[in-house]
Amino acid sequence: MSVESYDCAIVGGGPGGYPAAIRAAQLGLRTALVESAELGGICANWGCIPTKALLRAAELRHSAARAQEFGIEVGEVRVDLVKLVERSRRVADRMSGGVRHLLKKNGVTLIEGRARLRGAGRLEVDRDGARQELEAAHVVLATGARARTLPGIEPDGAAIWTYREAMVPERLPASLLVVGSGAIGIEFASFYRDLGVEVTVLEVLPRILPAEDEEISAFARKALEREGVAIHTEASLSALERSGDGVTARGKFASGQAFAMGAERAILAVGITGNVEGLGLETTAVAVESGHIETDAWGRTAEAGVYAIGDVAGPPYLAHKATHEGVLCIEAIAGRPGLHPLDATKIPGCTYSRPQVASVGLSERAAREAGHALRVGRFPLRANGKAVAIGDTEGLVKTVFDAETGELLGAHLVGPEVTEMIQGFVLARGLEATEAELIEAIFPHPTLSEAMHEAVLDAFGRAIHV
Repeated sequence: MSVESYDCAIVGGGPGGYPAAIRAAQLGLRTALVESAELGGICANWGCIPTKALLRAAELRHSAARAQEFGIEVGEVRVDLVKLVERSRRVADRMSGGVRHLLKKNGVTLIEGRARLRGAGRLEVDRDGARQELEAAHVVLATGARARTLPGIEPDGAAIWTYREAMVPERLPASLLVVGSGAIGIEFASFYRDLGVEVTVLEVLPRILPAEDEEISAFARKALEREGVAIHTEASLSALERSGDGVTARGKFASGQAFAMGAERAILAVGITGNVEGLGLETTAVAVESGHIETDAWGRTAEAGVYAIGDVAGPPYLAHKATHEGVLCIEAIAGRPGLHPLDATKIPGCTYSRPQVASVGLSERAAREAGHALRVGRFPLRANGKAVAIGDTEGLVKTVFDAETGELLGAHLVGPEVTEMIQGFVLARGLEATEAELIEAIFPHPTLSEAMHEAVLDAFGRAIHV
């Protein structure tokens, strides 16, 4: 069997792997990318992108139902679930096709099949029983992650779903249990509720969206509950039982009180675990801990010449983190000067529910626990002219500053389009801006982004509109 040689081989064509491959080719490295499924990974095919297509449809349904408030008569609002799902799949196909085009454009060799390490620097690729071997000075593992399950609680694809089944329902269930209230769980809860499904969320922790600032988490909970989502926190699940054409969740609250909640369908959204199996890691010194490959700040593993990036290398589980990490890893391999390790406090997090949630940096609690004296600013969207004009005032912008230096430590937003607005605070963090630069910045009027400015002003006792 002939062996093809490359400077760099990337295993996995998701949002970490394919940008890494493209960047490697741009830097003059002979590069191969191995992918066993759809190009673009979970993000483009079953995650980030198609879920936003679904959420957009749900948002339009909600807006149409409110149209009369704006003087628009639209008649009965109906959901064509088949067309809704078909559109989301077309979006996914378009994104995957776009990745294929980009790889070809940049001269990356695409090898379709499942890769396995045969020691450092050597890969065996299997495609329907046909095998080929590659050797590369640098092998980057970007195999992503998959949905976690709970002990003894396994999805069956019928009554108990993972995100995949939840994205392509044949019909809308009358009721839905969402187990887990991270970004994925809350997005599905919002989507199905906006389509008229009775939704109940179960969360074992004391609050929903536990990665977010506590105040923002509480605000989002109240907003979702006002929309009719039933939320139960500190709810420990012991079993999901099939019952007829539905499912029953059994467990206990923190008080010790037992619960039994029934619904037609349930979604497990309890986190993810890295795809580390079947990679041949046992033929190397690569270390795995808690389902993820251990790496240093540049993606290097314990085996020279083997790297890992994105979800398989651990949290935060974000496509944009994987992309940045992949490019950084490749540029370090190529010896690019002036590189800096990834700073997790500068990575934004976004939840695309209604209302949206977005954040960057430290929460108020984390900043206090780190020893900072703080100035905290808040601005409600009910006092923002653009929010009032568009009829969407459910929101809050919160800023956290170091009281002594004026450093922006964190920013936390909930409300319409805040996933687009957060980038302003991301740039401020990256540029090490203080309150002085942010106060002097001129924000356009009327925009939702003015609330960002007012939240900065409020932290320093200078808010104008509240």
